[in-house]
Amino acid sequence: MNLKNVVLCVFGFGIFASANAQVNILNARTPDEIGKKTEAQIANDNDKPIPYGYTDERDVLWSKTTWEIIDLDERVNFPLYYPIDTNNIGSDRRSLYDVLVRNIQNGNISEIYADSYFTEKRTLDDIQASLVYSDTTDAGIEQYNAEGIVDEQFVRRFEINAGDIQEYRIRGYWYIDKRQGDLRYRLLGLCPVANEARSKAYPDDGIDSKVELFWVWFPAAREALHQAKAFNRQNTSQPISYDHLLNARRFSAVIYQEDNVQGDREVKDYITDNALMQLMESERIKEEIRNIEIDLWNY
Repeated sequence: MNLKNVVLCVFGFGIFASANAQVNILNARTPDEIGKKTEAQIANDNDKPIPYGYTDERDVLWSKTTWEIIDLDERVNFPLYYPIDTNNIGSDRRSLYDVLVRNIQNGNISEIYADSYFTEKRTLDDIQASLVYSDTTDAGIEQYNAEGIVDEQFVRRFEINAGDIQEYRIRGYWYIDKRQGDLRYRLLGLCPVANEARSKAYPDDGIDSKVELFWVWFPAAREALHQAKAFNRQNTSQPISYDHLLNARRFSAVIYQEDNVQGDREVKDYITDNALMQLMESERIKEEIRNIEIDLWNY
């Protein structure tokens, strides 16, 4: 097969993939048919996350665990943040937070934990206290004192939604596979971070209590994240799954912690009150990891 035929094949495959990215948009007779697949299409798609493959521990020549912050104020990270109004948009796209919470609620994601070491498992009821805050008004308190009950109209509920998420924290594992001879990365955990729901009840109090809402064991959530699509600004006909986006590291992140002899202390614990130096330390750690692979091939 000559080069021209190879190019045509690749181009044809790209058109085929694009045509199937927004199902029936060109052939739909009514708007209701857009996005719906036939049973035959579903059977032929084989739409599953790409498996990691098995890596023997004896093949890990070197490794380092890092914790990073994905700041949602950065433009490159917007696909993880938007859309924040998931009730009124005209498509089935969801923000990453909305995808996580919905799948936790319906049981598709069950591996949720209290911290990044995954030692204390959590349930949906356990994390509700962080996600929802209820407050009784003065009229409700008066009713309770008089009657011993409180009507729903006197109870205010404040819930964290996608627009409240400020950042994500991730834990990952860098390692050198001596069989493949290259540096690889495996994402282990994912955590949304926001101010507590209580801060929405009292915005004038200046409450700034940014907390880790919950940690998700990423390998167990891949199937659910693969089914959810993020916006692809380079080609809207081919949305990218959250599983692919995160595994491919298509985001900007800053290292705030690494495994070390001081009990995995954070960068801010030994570089205090200097954001610039903390950022430079993060870059130093990144450069150190990159140089490991470069040094591997130096003779």
